[in-house]
Amino acid sequence: MAVTLRDVARAAGVSAATASRALSAPDLVSPERRELVRRVARELGYRPNRAARELITGRSGHLCLVVPDLENPFFSAVAKAVQARARAAGHAVVVADAEEDPRLEAELVAQLGAQADGVLLCSPRMSSDDLAAVAADGRPVLLVNREGADLPSVVVDNRDGLRQAVRHLHALGHRRIAYAGGPAGSWSDARRRDGLAALDLDLEVLDLGAHAPVFAGGVGAADLAVASGATAVLTYNDLMALGVLDRLRTRGVRVPQDVSVVGFDDAPVATLVTPSLTTVAVPLARLGRTAVDLLLTPHDDDAPHTVLPVELVVRGTTAPPPRPPETR
Repeated sequence: MAVTLRDVARAAGVSAATASRALSAPDLVSPERRELVRRVARELGYRPNRAARELITGRSGHLCLVVPDLENPFFSAVAKAVQARARAAGHAVVVADAEEDPRLEAELVAQLGAQADGVLLCSPRMSSDDLAAVAADGRPVLLVNREGADLPSVVVDNRDGLRQAVRHLHALGHRRIAYAGGPAGSWSDARRRDGLAALDLDLEVLDLGAHAPVFAGGVGAADLAVASGATAVLTYNDLMALGVLDRLRTRGVRVPQDVSVVGFDDAPVATLVTPSLTTVAVPLARLGRTAVDLLLTPHDDDAPHTVLPVELVVRGTTAPPPRPPETR
C-alpha cells in the first residue's frame, strides 16, 4: 500500500497540514520541522501526488532542462547532476535535446517551459533577442554556460581556462599554437577567444576557424593544424580533441612528439585514449547542482551570476615541441 501524507505526518508527530507545508511550501515551516518531515518522508518512501499538488499550489513539481546535444558528454554530465539535485529538492526534470538548432530550442522552451516551475537553458544557441523574449515571458529561467538577457546564470571561467592551457604550452617551449574553435556564435567560444587575445606572451596563435563541437569537427581541424605548421593545437572541447588525435594518427603525426593537443571539459573520454588527453577540467557536476540551486532560490531584481573556476589537467598529449633539425 502506498505511503500517504497522513502516514508521514503521524510518523513525524505533526499535523497533516504541517507535513503538507513542509513538503510543498517549506518557507512556511521552521527549518527543524521541515527537515524532520522531509527525513521521515524519505525513510517511508513517500511520493507526493503531483497532480494534486499542482491543483493546490499551482506548481507542476518539475523543471525543464534544454541542452544542445545529449550525445555530448558535457551536456549529459550536466543533465545527470541537474536531475540528482532537483530530485533531492522534490522536483522531477524533463530533459529536451535541441539538436544544436536554435529554432528548435525556442520551440522546446515555449512548449515545455509553460508547464514547468522553471527552465534551465544549457549553452543556448538562440540569439540574444530570443533569449530576451524568453525572459519576458515571466517564467523562472536560468542560463547555464552562458550569460545574457539579464537572466540569472552560472558559467565557468572560460577565459582563464584558455589562459592556463596556453601558458602550459608556452612553458613547454611552444611558440606557434593553433586554436580550433567551436560553433560560430558560441558564447563560450567567444569568451575563450577573449582569453587568447588578452595574453601577453611571445607566441603566435593561429585561428583555425569555427567547427562543429563533435569528433568530425576535430578531424577537419587537424588537417588545418598540420598545414599551419603549429606545434600545438587547442580545441573547443574534448570531442574535437579526440577527432584531432585520430586524424593526426592516421596521417602519421605523433602526439605529443610532433604536435601537442589540449582539449576542454575533461569529459570521461579524456582518459580512455592513448596517450590520455591534457585538458581543462570543468566542474560539470557542480555546474548542474549550482544551476538548480540558483533557479529554486528566490532573488531580488538583480539576477545572480556565478562563475565557477576551472583547472588544467596535464596528461600525455602535451610535451615540448620537436627541436629544429639543425639543433638535434
